[in-house]
Amino acid sequence: MLPQKKPLFLQQDLLTEREYEVAMLAAKGNRNKEIAEILNVSENTVKTHLKSAFSKLSIDRRSQLIKLLT
Repeated sequence: MLPQKKPLFLQQDLLTEREYEVAMLAAKGNRNKEIAEILNVSENTVKTHLKSAFSKLSIDRRSQLIKLLT
């Protein structure tokens, strides 16, 4: 099996792997509470990761996140 190519955001070290993971779950329509349950972290941790990802990607809405990641 060929190694999977890392997304551009990770190749450029723009997002941490965890920020990317949270962002992908958000882009798939999960709410913060659901993401927290999936990753076994607090809802505040999810909010922190999303806030950081939004800042690094220069976006301010989940709809923009969806466009970037899907």
